[in-house]
Amino acid sequence: MFKMKKTVGLAIGAVVLTTLSGTAQAFDKKVSVSAIAGTTGFGADASWRFHENLAVTARYTGGLDFDTDFDEDGVNYDADFEMKASSVKMDYFPFGGRFFLSAGIMMPDIEANVVGTPDDDSTYEFNNRTYTAAEIGSVVGTATVSDGTQPYVGLGWRSSHQSGLSFFSEFGVVATNVDVSLSTTNGFENNDPRLQQDIRAEEQSLKDDIDKLPVFPVAVLGVTYTF
Repeated sequence: MFKMKKTVGLAIGAVVLTTLSGTAQAFDKKVSVSAIAGTTGFGADASWRFHENLAVTARYTGGLDFDTDFDEDGVNYDADFEMKASSVKMDYFPFGGRFFLSAGIMMPDIEANVVGTPDDDSTYEFNNRTYTAAEIGSVVGTATVSDGTQPYVGLGWRSSHQSGLSFFSEFGVVATNVDVSLSTTNGFENNDPRLQQDIRAEEQSLKDDIDKLPVFPVAVLGVTYTF
């Protein structure tokens, strides 16, 4: 009985290996290069589809800057965002065609320089305490939405199984790790521990507002050529 099971197991293994070998030989490996634009900027990627159902993709985007403003506890903040990101990921084509699921790592650098001024042009209120604009000057600092190495998941459409020119799209999310750092232009907090504590409370308030979104959306459109 043991010899029969062993023989059957070897036969099944041989069939599986033969099938995989036949699939690998049947699929013509392709390389795709793309010019892209999206929520993390403008750039390019390269993808190697080494199997009917699998590809490895590397990407870099940057150069997208935009300004926005928002209010927080009577302070108007002007934020100047800079966006750039690189990623390496595995793409899985479950049906062997254009549609794929993607997972990997992204190295985003999504950060804003912020400048805050009081809405009434005269007083700030930090942590329920009031300070004059003459004392504080302006509030300046940085607000980081995501940086370092973060997990990424997405889905998309790419004709990397066929040679030629085509359109390409992908939609995904990258994890955020929000951080806020503030100071005043007059440096008054350096000599006032109470103001320093209140500035830290303002940082936490801003961080809590930004951190309501645990992921940053990544949307990409582009033109790709497959060799």
